[in-house]
Amino acid sequence: MSPLRVEYVNADLNALLAEPDVLAVIGFGASAPLEDDPRCLRIGLEPALNGRFEVWRGHAPVRRGRDGAVRWSSDGDYLFFAIDVDETASGSLEDAAAQAYQEIGSLLDTHRVRTGSPAHVLRLWNYMDAINEGDGDTERYRRFCAGRAHGIGPAARNGYSAATAIGRRDGIRVLQVYGLAARLAGVAVENPRQLSAWSYPRQYGPVAPTFARATRTPANQLLVSGTAAVVGHSSQHVGDTLAQLDETLLNLTSLFDAAGTEIAERGFAASLLKVYLRNPADAAQVERRLHERACGLPAPLVLVGDICRNDLRLEIDGIQG
Repeated sequence: MSPLRVEYVNADLNALLAEPDVLAVIGFGASAPLEDDPRCLRIGLEPALNGRFEVWRGHAPVRRGRDGAVRWSSDGDYLFFAIDVDETASGSLEDAAAQAYQEIGSLLDTHRVRTGSPAHVLRLWNYMDAINEGDGDTERYRRFCAGRAHGIGPAARNGYSAATAIGRRDGIRVLQVYGLAARLAGVAVENPRQLSAWSYPRQYGPVAPTFARATRTPANQLLVSGTAAVVGHSSQHVGDTLAQLDETLLNLTSLFDAAGTEIAERGFAASLLKVYLRNPADAAQVERRLHERACGLPAPLVLVGDICRNDLRLEIDGIQG
């Protein structure tokens, strides 16, 4: 398979959607334009520095459609999918998560890619309002994890994929889930500096998170999960944004090394990253530190959002290769 092509661009939305190989155009923030096209998605996270579209391109003309509540597009090798689930209509965030993943699983079971076989999930993103609201096991992120675990079965038939979960601040109680699948399965990659998320101890909730630290795709790209200043299972450098950034970069480097020599050698220079910041006032210093510490890194997309743990100030995900 050829690599998925991903870039951050300033461009006209309709012009992008007119391109025959475009799988997805993802905008961020309330002012991002939106069209009634299954490939078009707006995420309610505000850009901290500059707003750009994230554009995914395949290698053949793209088909697109809707399967129930799930929107999808495919070039025959790659499949983009997205679903929004209203929490009130579902009953709760936990119920919305279970519903979202059950519907995604149904799409994956029935949609056929170029080989005539079901697609395999490589990567998932989850965005929800007020992720840290609630105490103890009532925290919304913990309830989301419980719902996701209940519904994820068909989407995890090859094991857990890379994933991100970030909190919006828009007050809109709609769970947004989107992802990437492919005609060939990827390989999960774990970080030796971190305990696998599904093995977290009970102190982090009644149901452990269900994701891998990264997925290595059939095209030898690395899809990196939301990564933060966690070593083992413990948060590091509480209260210090730049120290947490440095620890996060160590985790990313360790993940590159674990994924194989070619990925390790490409490093940050071949990486397109999204940085999620709890405090938008940290954006300028975080961007400067990234320029200093991540050699050759292209300009990241910096978004304001809440991290799944209250003691973490930032998280980074992305694609390498």
